[in-house]
Amino acid sequence: MLLRLAAERATGALLRDRGTLYLVDGQVVHAESPAAPGIEVLLTAGGRLRADGWQEALREAGAQGRVGRHLVDSGRLSGGELEICHLGALYDAAYFALAPSSGPSRFRYGVAHWIGPVRPVAAEAVERETLRRRTLLDRLWAHPETDTSPVVPVRRSAGSRTAPRQRAVLDLADGVRTPADIARALGRPAFHTLVDVRRLAAAGLVETPRTDTGATAPLPPPDVARLMGTSADPDVALLRRLRDALEATL
Repeated sequence: MLLRLAAERATGALLRDRGTLYLVDGQVVHAESPAAPGIEVLLTAGGRLRADGWQEALREAGAQGRVGRHLVDSGRLSGGELEICHLGALYDAAYFALAPSSGPSRFRYGVAHWIGPVRPVAAEAVERETLRRRTLLDRLWAHPETDTSPVVPVRRSAGSRTAPRQRAVLDLADGVRTPADIARALGRPAFHTLVDVRRLAAAGLVETPRTDTGATAPLPPPDVARLMGTSADPDVALLRRLRDALEATL
């Protein structure tokens, strides 16, 4: 349905069980999902934007559908910062919105999102990235039930090591919080948290939920846990250089 709407150059909102995609002239301009932190969480949790600055932008430009433009024009964000964060939020929510579902899909023509125009993305690119992410998760640990179940930590041995990103997830794993809850608490994209949780499950550091048959997943081989301990965090300096390069082209 998304590709058909793209071919029609439709404008409006595609509503699905787990999220909504907003289109303008057939291109995806925003996405939202209850399973993914919104762009406001990603901007404010990391300290880049104060919560009162976000609320001010909503008050001043929400009704006109120009919140993103207002954040840049007011100097609260650079164009490159907004674009990178918005694309991250868009792809994150789209992954969940486009998940296989038995529910109906509906399209409401003419509906726009208050964030306003930032950088549209071709529907084909959104679909391609969603499939790539699904394949990646299955390669890491082919147990999708870990994505929605409470994260239950396994008692760690004294010699077990994890990367800082995964330690932060483990610190919040209490048998009650789901990956989506942990993502919001950390202010991180939900998909990144799913990657961490599946890696932790593959390493035997969090439990893999029981299947419908009551069987538990097999324990991972020892070398997986060893590799988990040597995982490196993303190169923050590289991401900053990418941001600066994008700003230079705007």
